[in-house]
Amino acid sequence: MGTSREPLISLLLYHAFKWSVVSPVLHTYLRGQIYGAENVPKTGPLVVVSNHASNFDPPLVSNCVRRPVAYMAKEELFKIPVLKQAIELYGAYPVSRGSADRTAIREALKHLDEGWAIGVFLQGTRTPDGRITDPKRGAALIAAKAKAPILPVCLWGTQAIEQKGVIVPRSVPVTVRIGEVIETPLSTDKEQLEAVTQQCMTAINALHDLGR
Repeated sequence: MGTSREPLISLLLYHAFKWSVVSPVLHTYLRGQIYGAENVPKTGPLVVVSNHASNFDPPLVSNCVRRPVAYMAKEELFKIPVLKQAIELYGAYPVSRGSADRTAIREALKHLDEGWAIGVFLQGTRTPDGRITDPKRGAALIAAKAKAPILPVCLWGTQAIEQKGVIVPRSVPVTVRIGEVIETPLSTDKEQLEAVTQQCMTAINALHDLGR
């Protein structure tokens, strides 16, 4: 699947934001280093799984995989005027915290069908050091339903970007490592999803251990 079915305005705004803001910030202000870009499938459905330590993670991951990536966002954000329209244009879709949100899964599958890759934080929430300790099966479930491969991505150093009480992000070194594709789960069976989820966690934590 390419991005030909994607709404043109979303695609244009997405790339405008990426090249005018995200890419310069990553490569200059955050001294970004990217490894493994050659592992990213250029076409077809794709579920991108990563660790999560900063609010800056979604655009950084998307920038590094070089494909538009739609992320789940807290449903509360979709109740805020203007912000709702902005994050929808950039591919975000709502999810209810603390629930197995079937609507969010349907939205993920819809975005995949429209040509977006889907981004999922494997633990669901931010972790203080960027390592994953309690992975969730949501990414594997979406991949199984969409018959999509999974791409493990590791962000190193992003936990230091934000500082409590400080609005301006800190200029810290950030490294993004992209691992080898993990094959599509064979079924939505709980044991199969758990096995693939553990495989994702192991891959991402191994990339994190490589450091800067």
